[in-house]
Amino acid sequence: MRAPPAPVDDVARARRAVSVMFVANGIAFASWAARVPAVRERLGLSDGALGLALLGIACGAILAFRAAGPLIARFGSRGVTRVSAVLLCAALPVPALAPSFAALVAALLLLGVSNGLMDVAMNAQAVEVERRHGRPILASFHGMFSLGGLIGAALGALAADRALSPAAHLLAVAAVLAAAVTAEGGALSADARPEAPAAAAAGAPGEGRSTRLVLLGLIAFCSSIGEGAMANWSAVYLRDELHTTAAVAATGYAVFSLAMLLGRFSGDGLTQRFGAARLVRAAGLLVAGGLGAALIANVPAAMLLGFACVGAGLSIVVPLVFRAGASAPGVAPGRALATLATMSYGGFLVGPPVIGLIADHLTLRGGLVLVVALVLVIVVLAPAVARGSAAGAPAARPPAARPHAIRAH
Repeated sequence: MRAPPAPVDDVARARRAVSVMFVANGIAFASWAARVPAVRERLGLSDGALGLALLGIACGAILAFRAAGPLIARFGSRGVTRVSAVLLCAALPVPALAPSFAALVAALLLLGVSNGLMDVAMNAQAVEVERRHGRPILASFHGMFSLGGLIGAALGALAADRALSPAAHLLAVAAVLAAAVTAEGGALSADARPEAPAAAAAGAPGEGRSTRLVLLGLIAFCSSIGEGAMANWSAVYLRDELHTTAAVAATGYAVFSLAMLLGRFSGDGLTQRFGAARLVRAAGLLVAGGLGAALIANVPAAMLLGFACVGAGLSIVVPLVFRAGASAPGVAPGRALATLATMSYGGFLVGPPVIGLIADHLTLRGGLVLVVALVLVIVVLAPAVARGSAAGAPAARPPAARPHAIRAH
């Protein structure tokens, strides 16, 4: 017998609570990123030492991704989200208090673990709330993360400008965020489909290697390489290849980020109207066409427009991949999301250095061509997203039933 639909007020409260979690996660991570230079200066670290220390975050996240599936199966995404959110707040100021390189590595490992656990759990929560809501809303949650990132970066810049110490700044941010996530944690949604702990931990034979999950993971991997390329190379390209001013160079990533923010907040409506596969295919073509044309023109204005196309196009890819993975048959949702998060994060780790190697042997322009090639892979694999549509996310209506299908957004 089917359970009665959840009360509208409960769904609205759960949606608000998940939004708070995504915003808090974005603020926390951007706040830390903004104070990395000050922490480096305080400890007198070289570039190489700082790079090694930052690997602590990556290693912690990968460990967390592996543990997230079994933990969500055992305690539910609601419980893991609440605990990991508080843990992230507690871990946030610790790197700024580290007295040595070794202590910094340990602190960043803790930060990576807490962030990785929260990442998977809050996405599982988002999928559950979307299912209860009855229409696509997942992209808007990722938009809230992007909004949080912008807020955190702005607060970090303000704190640095006022010469506020990283420890004082991050302690203040952590206290506010802890209060917010604690207050909203009770409104999170209980998992509707509890998973057997033993089955989720061990997995059915071949479960983790299901073809659908691998295809979705490849889409997320390719998309994340594009995002990492923009974060690490957009300003460098404008400054070194096109010889722009430092201000124009910094605008490159800002344009990309703004386009991604807008794309995520409009992505749910576009998904409902056109369907996941069609939208992912169009997004890939937008990125390939926009960035490809910009690289051919190779002038600052064109490159800024190209970076905006990358942001707008990639903005909806990972949310749609996560939605599809969470409903893939034969794979526990928490486990699927942990697998996809691992592959997505791998793109961030692998992409920037690969592009750098290509730039060393060819040019940075040639390195960015890799992004164009990989989004064409996304175009080819786009049907995998449709095959995994979530139960709570209705497919797009056929054109015949939608007389006013084209509408300005």
